[in-house]
Amino acid sequence: MREWWNRKKEKMRKRKENNDNYRFLDFMLDVLFWIPELVLLPFRMIIWLFSGIGRLLRGLFDIV
Repeated sequence: MREWWNRKKEKMRKRKENNDNYRFLDFMLDVLFWIPELVLLPFRMIIWLFSGIGRLLRGLFDIV
């Protein structure tokens, strides 16, 4: 009985170590990390656009 139990525990241990399934909890954590990024990305792009236009205008006026 003891040998059987030890073999069973060893199999379960190996199964848990090699389990690379994508679980629902993993999905929820990914969503929670990506929501702020998706919400803030449009604002960042607007800021990058205005700063790029500002640098372009500043470069043009420095030349003249």
